[in-house]
Amino acid sequence: MAFLLKGAHVVDPQAGLDGIADVLVEGTTIAQVGENLSCEGAEVIDLAGMYLVPGLVDMHVHLRDPGYEYKGDIATETRAAAKGGFTGVCSMPNTNPVTDSGAVVAYVKSRAAEVGACHVYPAGAMTKGLRGEALSDMGDMVAAGVVAFTDDGRGVQTAGMMRRCMDYGKMFGKVFMSHCQDESLVDKGQVNEGVASTRLGLLGWPAAGEELQIQRDIALAELTGAKFHVQHLSTARGIEMVRRAKANGLAVTCEVTPHHMFLTEDDITDAYDTRLKVNPPLRTAEDAAAVIEGVKDGTVDAIVTDHAPHADWEKAREFELAPFGMTGIEASLGLVLTNLVSTGAISYARMVELMAVNPRRILGLDPVRVEAGSAADLTVFDPEVSWTVGADGYESKANNCGFAGVALKGRATYVLCGGRLTLADGKVR
Repeated sequence: MAFLLKGAHVVDPQAGLDGIADVLVEGTTIAQVGENLSCEGAEVIDLAGMYLVPGLVDMHVHLRDPGYEYKGDIATETRAAAKGGFTGVCSMPNTNPVTDSGAVVAYVKSRAAEVGACHVYPAGAMTKGLRGEALSDMGDMVAAGVVAFTDDGRGVQTAGMMRRCMDYGKMFGKVFMSHCQDESLVDKGQVNEGVASTRLGLLGWPAAGEELQIQRDIALAELTGAKFHVQHLSTARGIEMVRRAKANGLAVTCEVTPHHMFLTEDDITDAYDTRLKVNPPLRTAEDAAAVIEGVKDGTVDAIVTDHAPHADWEKAREFELAPFGMTGIEASLGLVLTNLVSTGAISYARMVELMAVNPRRILGLDPVRVEAGSAADLTVFDPEVSWTVGADGYESKANNCGFAGVALKGRATYVLCGGRLTLADGKVR
């Protein structure tokens, strides 16, 4: 089917575009980009006042499928991604069974092809069962279509095992994404160690528990020559470590989440809202400011959500017993537009780099550009629409969004994924 997207403000720094244009989509690809385009038989969509960009990709998402479908599944969570304006997600491997073999990767890909509302790019575990004891079947997973390796949810605890993963796996050319958490330091920590843990009477999760593994894995990346990516970086010192590594020419990248930019430990009140219990925890206002500065100056490569659906009953437990994680993929674009673009902290072009261009580059995916011949993965959003997170419910199976009730400006209106209209007038199809 053909779609003629008329009069949108097209922003794509890869193609040097930043102005009003029409985009013609035929089948799965972009056929033409220009002014005053026409195409007999095409469905015409008027996008005046809206922005059109390469399709957004969230490179850190928990789909919970297989094994935890009561929290979320591939169908519901990719619908949530489409609602948020995304054309692709990278799924984390802490499923049941763990995504540590080609068979599980094949299941995720086939299930996504059957019911997914966006592309799913599976990440595979570095170690079997995420236990940090033996290498996973990396070659088998690469053959099945894995795009990256990570033990997200725990992180590889010993330097020797992490080195083995990098040394062996670098032959496949994939990136190693690290959940940096030294469990011997973090132990049973619940919130950021310091003022918040003291005020709330909860066990502290020290920043050093993250930073020591960031520094360790940067050193291991230098030693092995592997591509290394820091997941959900949350501290000022961590940002500075990545900044120095980049200055030294190392193949190091990093990602940050909206909740580590726009929420802090101060938002956790004596109501003990478990939606704000995340891993790593919400940090200080100074840390959040440093993370945003990293976004502005180019230290940060990608904005992700670490979208982590949980059942209502799980998050209804006492703070110490509730699982870590919040959902956020439906609010991410609006949060970035409201807090970073509208304020002038970053440009639309920089937003495209952080949420569309760089995630594909880091994961080794084919680039998507707003130009003829490119895949028709496109995101359209209205920068002026005002809305409240959660007011009209969620496409996700879960309700544990830490930004519920927050008023935002800017929201996805249309999404084309491989030429298929998955979001139209703000409604998932």
